[in-house]
Amino acid sequence: MTGVPVIDYRPLKFGRWVLWGFTALLFVTLPFMFTSKFSLALMSQAGILIIFALSYNMLLGQSGMLSFGHAVYSGLGAYFAIHALNHIGKGQVVFPVSLLPLVGGLAGLLFGFIFGWLTTRKAGTPFAMITLGIGEMVFAASLMFPGFFGGEAGISGNRTAGPPFLGVPGWTFGPDIQVFYLIAVWCFACMVAMFALTHTPLGRIANAVRDNPERAEFIGYNTQRVRWLMLMLSAFFAGIAGGLMAINLESVGSEAVSAIRSGGVLLAAFIGGVTFFFGPILGAVLFIFFSIALSDYTKAWQLYLGAFFVLMVMFAPGGLSALLLMNLRVMKFRKFGRLLDPYFGVIVSGIALALGVALMVEMTYHLTLDIAMGSTVKFFGFPFDTQSPQAWVFALTLVATSAAAFEAMRQRFKDEWDRIQVEIEDWIRDNPED
Repeated sequence: MTGVPVIDYRPLKFGRWVLWGFTALLFVTLPFMFTSKFSLALMSQAGILIIFALSYNMLLGQSGMLSFGHAVYSGLGAYFAIHALNHIGKGQVVFPVSLLPLVGGLAGLLFGFIFGWLTTRKAGTPFAMITLGIGEMVFAASLMFPGFFGGEAGISGNRTAGPPFLGVPGWTFGPDIQVFYLIAVWCFACMVAMFALTHTPLGRIANAVRDNPERAEFIGYNTQRVRWLMLMLSAFFAGIAGGLMAINLESVGSEAVSAIRSGGVLLAAFIGGVTFFFGPILGAVLFIFFSIALSDYTKAWQLYLGAFFVLMVMFAPGGLSALLLMNLRVMKFRKFGRLLDPYFGVIVSGIALALGVALMVEMTYHLTLDIAMGSTVKFFGFPFDTQSPQAWVFALTLVATSAAAFEAMRQRFKDEWDRIQVEIEDWIRDNPED
């Protein structure tokens, strides 16, 4: 009717507000729960990698672009940020240290514009190969031009340079706790911004280009331009991560633009799951556990990380986030109780198998690398003589028995899981309106 106002009611996403509120509260309270310097360093590294992994997922998960050179943007952002920090320290530039990640982000955006124009002209495997080549070129340049990159030693800085934050005495980002809260604020802001981007028209059309580029072209979109825009935005957030890394470590070296760092963020995003927004967050936390926490206890941490990645690709290609949501679906239909017993068997036998394999790995590493320190290696506080046949027999027996038990439990779990999925699909088919 004419003159009658139309009320467009859109209910608030209450659950979403609760989730983001809980995330913010978690960032605030984490330093009170984990007070050691090591814990603060671990959480700071995790916050930086979360931004980096989410920026990478803008390419892989949202736009379907597999990149082998994403560290170029975070690394170059880190270099520009550390140079800006040094200029601040010399009094040549007046700029707050808290906003230095923006310098890294703008540097990433600039190089995303330059390199993206070239790389996004192709898609699929050619795009991946071009990014690999550009990554190697930038890494080589970092050693060829020491005037800017600092050579193998890199560039160092002092994060306490400049005036105190907001004029508050003592807030100079010297203490680790202040650096953590700076990273936490940037991490939360970047998470919100990247999540919001997924709901914009650009984010939606990027999904369309990922799923069916031919149809996107047919309805009038320039797929190369869409990929280019997404790469520039991804490079911007990667540069922010690089700027935070420069502040946190107060040093940037050639490793920041290396293929190792590019491969690391790929592993983190894939392990967490590129299909869902929160997947790279889970992957980043787990990757930090492997690369920092676990590396303090064993030299074989890269072997464990690689084995875990292979297992994820083989048995859970959707990543940890997909596994989590699949189990939440079972809970929604109130059938998770039937999985408790099979889960217990799989977890217990899996832990026993992992311990057996880890014991053999640690004994092998000790025998080949640390034998000069003696033949005994400690495994969870228990001594094992690597030159004693009994130790190897025990390890082999543990692996063999736990592997047999794990296979039996896995098959039992699989059978029950398949039955539950059939029941859920049957219920959905019989109750389409619910």
